Amino acid sequence: MSKATPDVIQRVEELRSAIDDHNYRYYVLDDPRIPDAEYDRLFRELQNLERDHPELASDNSPTRRVGSSAETSFEEVVHRLPMLSLDNAFSEDELRDFDRRVRERLGVTEDIEYVCEPKLDGLAVSLHYEKGQLTRAATRGDGYSGEDITANIRTIPSVPLTLRGDKVPDLVEVRGEVYMPRSGFEQLNRTLAERGEKTFVNPRNAAAGSLRQKKSTVTARRPLEMCAYSMAVTDESLLPDTQWDGLQRVKGWGFRINPEMRRARGVEECLEAYNELMAKRDELPYEIDGIVFKVNRLDQQQALGFVSRAPRWAIAQKFPAQEELTVIEDVEFQVGRTGAVTPVARLKPVFVGGVTVSNATLHNMDEIRRLDVHIGDTVFIRRAGDVIPQVVKVVPEKRPANARTVELPAQCPVCESDVVQIEGEAVARCSGGLFCPAQRKEAIRHYASRKALDIEGLGDKWIDIMVDQGMVKTVADLYHLTIDDLVKLDRMGEKSAANLVNAIDQSRRPVLWRFLYALGIREVGEATAKGLAAHFGTLEAIAEADEETLQTVPDVGPIVAGHIRSFFEQPHNRETLDALRDAGVAWQEEEIRQGERPLTGQTWVLTGTLSAMTRDQAKEKLEALGAKVSGSVSKKTACVVAGEAAGSKLTKAEQLEVPVLDEAGLLELLEKYGSGAS
Repeated sequence: MSKATPDVIQRVEELRSAIDDHNYRYYVLDDPRIPDAEYDRLFRELQNLERDHPELASDNSPTRRVGSSAETSFEEVVHRLPMLSLDNAFSEDELRDFDRRVRERLGVTEDIEYVCEPKLDGLAVSLHYEKGQLTRAATRGDGYSGEDITANIRTIPSVPLTLRGDKVPDLVEVRGEVYMPRSGFEQLNRTLAERGEKTFVNPRNAAAGSLRQKKSTVTARRPLEMCAYSMAVTDESLLPDTQWDGLQRVKGWGFRINPEMRRARGVEECLEAYNELMAKRDELPYEIDGIVFKVNRLDQQQALGFVSRAPRWAIAQKFPAQEELTVIEDVEFQVGRTGAVTPVARLKPVFVGGVTVSNATLHNMDEIRRLDVHIGDTVFIRRAGDVIPQVVKVVPEKRPANARTVELPAQCPVCESDVVQIEGEAVARCSGGLFCPAQRKEAIRHYASRKALDIEGLGDKWIDIMVDQGMVKTVADLYHLTIDDLVKLDRMGEKSAANLVNAIDQSRRPVLWRFLYALGIREVGEATAKGLAAHFGTLEAIAEADEETLQTVPDVGPIVAGHIRSFFEQPHNRETLDALRDAGVAWQEEEIRQGERPLTGQTWVLTGTLSAMTRDQAKEKLEALGAKVSGSVSKKTACVVAGEAAGSKLTKAEQLEVPVLDEAGLLELLEKYGSGAS
């Protein structure tokens, strides 16, 4: 096989450029310039040249879109920036409340400009480009890590393998939604049915299933498309000033952006955009389940920031859910992690919003009484937000003579402890506390979860087995497990047992906020746990605080304060805390009290790699001293901590004359205030 001549190399480059351009015009602009037959001739010529000269092969060649027959393992990918969820609005009032909160937090009275984007019903993905070349693609996953789907993403024609234009950053991340158009979905299901294969329920499931095929040749045959909705660069000086301008820049790089997007000034124009898009919903060539409103100015987005799971500058307003009629065949009661006893309707299966529904939540006994639900009733079922099935209305004229009243059980259906309902609360609870198996398993799962004490290796399967075999009855029992105990479990080897015992042992000295979050107190999430820990400093102070005192902590209102007080007033919870102390668990109290935190009011930025601790650990220690830790440098930044291989953030800090500390300086600061690297 002869080596490629300069003429051949040039022809290959010309063909790739031409085919990329024709793909862009066909799949993104919907404006083809040549007939399909001519496109096929160019494509075959490139295939032949690459076959004859394999040294010219490139992962980003248009010919690679046909996929590979090799199987993909979908390795885990950690997102550089979390892919957060969005809060939802289901009514005009909720959207108005969102707009009011935005203006209040920004301290402005004038109307905010928003970008209105159709909420495509597909799968969120993250694409990384280095020097304009696609290098990695990943699913959203849990928001912090996803699966590597690079080989499959390359097969989607509307995804550029090489970015267009001459203003492409060295490193850029583009996020978007992969979806399947209605026509492609219908054709795919017809083809699958003709082959006698299982069809997909809806386009979203079809897109997700197609994107996770082990062989990218299968994905290549599926009619997938992608629309971009955001971009991020490592050099923040390259960022535009607005969300809208960012999308236009992404479009210039060769991405499809949704043509229905628009800008709106103020909440009234947002509502107009919502109503207009809802009226067009059924006419669109793809499925949408709502509209996303994002604050347009990026500086305002940064000022608004995030809560634990979602940005404060964006919200998704869902379209009215679809409804169907069905029959309640029974009502059963489930026990949740916090002991809530929840009635669940068992339904005659019905197809609603693209899925078959056989269960629906009834929330609590107050809701059952409000709806006047009886077993045997014909009811309206709605998938609220197209996700959670709910009973929304009873059809009384269809009630049969033998319909039965729904009664709250006197005993827990899991552990037979008394079911109690506190006056003023709608939720009934099992009094078995952490001794109830239903609560026990969920409480241990939560305690060991990544955001809590992060006990690696203690997965759902082992928790189920340990609880079912009576090895673990409370979280404190985890710390008494030995290697000899664990190797008795089926399929638990000595090495795995040793690793798990070691992981449990490493969780004995958690920081206070993580331990507080791990206790599973209702509505005490990460942000609230951090606020409580920073404000009170010790678990004892939190446990002894009355509801009025608890409400002096930001984000703690009457309901959350009530849950906290209720938790610490329960004897079995106090007993569990004592058992944890006896087992050697020593949570690290906050030594800096409110008003004595030296970095209060300051914004710090971390960049580069630290050797004495992780960036997350450094962030926690700075936050404990009162600092707010940001991801970007501005004139208001108090200090930048620069570890090894610090990049553009350090450069920007030097340009803005922001003070910079190296790792030694950070350790000296932490040591000064009693918060060292240990």
